[in-house]
Amino acid sequence: MVTVEVGTTRILQGTPVVPGVVAGPVLRVVGEVSEEAVARYGDGGLADEDAALAAYDASVLEVADSFARKAAAAHGAAAEVLAASAGLTRDKGLRGAVAKALGQGSDVVTAVRAAVEQFVSVFTGMGGLMAERATDLRDIERRLVAHLVGEPEPGVPTPSVPSVLLAADLAPSDTAGLDPALVLAIVTERGGPTSHTAIIARQLGIPCVVGCRGALEVAAGTFVVVDGEGGRVELGVDELAAADRVEASRVAREALAAWRGPAQTADGTPVKLLANVADGTTAESAAGEPVQGVGLFRTELCFLDRRDEPDAEEQAAIYAEVLRPYADGRHVVVRTLDAGSDKPIAFATHEGEENPALGVRGLRLSFDNPGLMDHQLDGIQLAAESTGTETWVMAPMVATVAEAADFAAKVRPRGLKPGVMVEIPSAALLAYRMLEVVDFLSIGTNDLTQYAMAADRMATDLAHLTDPWQPAVLQLIAITAEAGRNARKPVGVCGEAAADPLLAVCLVGMGVTSLSMAARAVRPVGAQLARVHMETCEHAAEVALAASDPMAARQAVRDLLAEA
Repeated sequence: MVTVEVGTTRILQGTPVVPGVVAGPVLRVVGEVSEEAVARYGDGGLADEDAALAAYDASVLEVADSFARKAAAAHGAAAEVLAASAGLTRDKGLRGAVAKALGQGSDVVTAVRAAVEQFVSVFTGMGGLMAERATDLRDIERRLVAHLVGEPEPGVPTPSVPSVLLAADLAPSDTAGLDPALVLAIVTERGGPTSHTAIIARQLGIPCVVGCRGALEVAAGTFVVVDGEGGRVELGVDELAAADRVEASRVAREALAAWRGPAQTADGTPVKLLANVADGTTAESAAGEPVQGVGLFRTELCFLDRRDEPDAEEQAAIYAEVLRPYADGRHVVVRTLDAGSDKPIAFATHEGEENPALGVRGLRLSFDNPGLMDHQLDGIQLAAESTGTETWVMAPMVATVAEAADFAAKVRPRGLKPGVMVEIPSAALLAYRMLEVVDFLSIGTNDLTQYAMAADRMATDLAHLTDPWQPAVLQLIAITAEAGRNARKPVGVCGEAAADPLLAVCLVGMGVTSLSMAARAVRPVGAQLARVHMETCEHAAEVALAASDPMAARQAVRDLLAEA
């Protein structure tokens, strides 16, 4: 974190996530259960271990059902993380740890806190995506304890006036329910640009800065300016001057939101803009946006609560709901199960791995269970045939050319177009050979960044490393895009980086042919690309690759576009 004094203005620097300049009073989020209520509760009058465990089970039912209801009302990334939290609340391992603590004489509140702390330590030690679950576990703990002691579930208070939320971090259940009309911006002390908070804020279109240390030192009610593009929180700004900046940002964002296509640069170079979807509801909603199809259908999100594997026919019915809205000539890219790590699926994933983020996840699940892949590909084939939608299929977590070739050999006989995700640095370095055996590549920048920089995306101290603007990450993307150019095959980006209008200019300049993102981000990205010539995109890619760090890269591209 960098704190800068400019005259009477104090600037807190964090990591930018969602652009936009807004100003307003601070609303601090604490969200803890009252310790007075916990003290009054004591042991709850629960006479024995069985009664205490029954009280825990009742609280689990309430909290899990609350998450599930919110997930059913949400869409996209919000629905994904809420459904995962519901599953984590019901986790048998967590219940076992609570039961053990009760057996050792702890009261039920102490047992819950001890069990959660045990799992937080394990997940944090695993690093990677699993470490992000620590925030979710803390949220689950607060809600379970609140139910036990008879308090309302904690969460973000409803602002009485439009406000800037400042928090140590926000749980998915909090972020997903935010009202953009009342929440001007989100600022967190922890988290990185691919955290759950960042992803959901991007989906909601709320300006957001994460990894901003010192944010919680700002008093409630303080007037601040949040610059979501520069990653700054400014204190002591003249309110009239701030109003002019906010209005200019609002006008600029409205102009971007008014874009309708076609998706191309100012000199006519076409770029496919695609949507990331999770189910039939999000697919149908995205189909009404100016997208040319779906660049990422996350199939695993359909099965987070399933205990048993659905057969090919049942899977086909689910997939057809996603494919059908695009039977008008657009295409859908289906990703096979990216289960494992922070997205466990009972019928697919392994338990007890020491480091799931680097373990058996994605394509690797099919190595000792080939039927899992065969059944899914059969379901995708049936859905494609029944809807008539052009269907591409890609595998996640591909590390070798042999893996890519084996996957393609399964996909092609089913009349589908095979591709692979580039999330592991080895896949980027071997992209030219990957394209000898598959028809397209799709870069997942979230995992690629994490693996390339060896940095947990939830580690605030390392947020600068988990930034997709890191020159090393951009270099891996450039290598992959160049391989696509040489092979004359498509290379897309479907990670969160695709939703950044500024970075999109650089990606297109590198040779990326499609960008897939949350549907809400499509118009700003399309409008930005329509303003620049391909030559400018190529120059932007050059200056970003030459920069020494992410902030320097952003600023260099901003300066270039300002001169163009």
